[in-house]
Amino acid sequence: MPADELSTASATHAWGHGLQTVAGDGAVLDTWFPAPALGELPAGAAAPDELRSHALPDARRNVTVEVTTVSIELAAPPQSTPDAYLRLHLLSHLLVEPNTINLDGIFGHLPIVAFTNAGPVHPDDYTRLRPSLQREGIQAYAIDKFPRLLDYVAPPKVRIADASRVRLGAHLAPGTTVMHEGFVNFNAGTVGTSMVEGRISQGVVVGDGSDVGGGASIMGTLSGGGTQRVSIGRRSLLGANSGIGISIGDDSVVEAGLYVTAGTKVVLIDGSGSDEENRIVKAVTLSGAPNLLFRRNSLTGAVEAVSRTGTGITLNAALHA
Repeated sequence: MPADELSTASATHAWGHGLQTVAGDGAVLDTWFPAPALGELPAGAAAPDELRSHALPDARRNVTVEVTTVSIELAAPPQSTPDAYLRLHLLSHLLVEPNTINLDGIFGHLPIVAFTNAGPVHPDDYTRLRPSLQREGIQAYAIDKFPRLLDYVAPPKVRIADASRVRLGAHLAPGTTVMHEGFVNFNAGTVGTSMVEGRISQGVVVGDGSDVGGGASIMGTLSGGGTQRVSIGRRSLLGANSGIGISIGDDSVVEAGLYVTAGTKVVLIDGSGSDEENRIVKAVTLSGAPNLLFRRNSLTGAVEAVSRTGTGITLNAALHA
């Protein structure tokens, strides 16, 4: 089976020809893979001449750009900087979905880099070379382990209003719009048409047709060391400035300004109008349940969950075309 026909479920390996940036001290700063692929590395596979034409030194940044070919086992943890970058590229090229490949220990293989408009620079070199870099018009936009997505991958049929708000390793399906205040971390993102005006943290997946409202926050597995995977179902809405630490099922809504964590006490409204028929549960017991409206009672202050009927929200089709 050709590599491009493999699914995440059936693929056990991945490979790619790339360009790695090597600092003067020999440290690999990053690796760009223009066309990563699933499957075993084909016998005799050679990097294309076009890629080799870009393998040149850059004295301005004290780096050398080199061609490399990397083959990895998806179930094994990352083994090197090029290995880690290949995994991030697989996610952003939509070859694998978040939480489906091994990323254990990836931070240890991603060096801290001064990311500039001319490419990566070793932080020590950036400090030393600052005057000459400035004369060349080279400026740093971040010192971090993760670069911007758009410096490596341009996802098709996706809008990103502010490139600095989306990291390499984000999984953005066609039809996704990330507005200026939206943020998408690595190993997280969308699997269908979505509006992102809030924060999608590491490990979080947003379903087709859903809206993460302005200022909304979704707790990821990096938040407080938690292990629960949080997801947003299809056609669901997180209202402006709301937040969740549990999964939200299909056709569900969290009202604006309400934050629901796993331990939040929630009053289940049965619709009978009798308080005696209502019961109180922890929000985690409702994680992933569809057709719910989470709201705060304006009189008592209690967080309530009310059953909804029909489908959830409908995104603006013209906006996401």
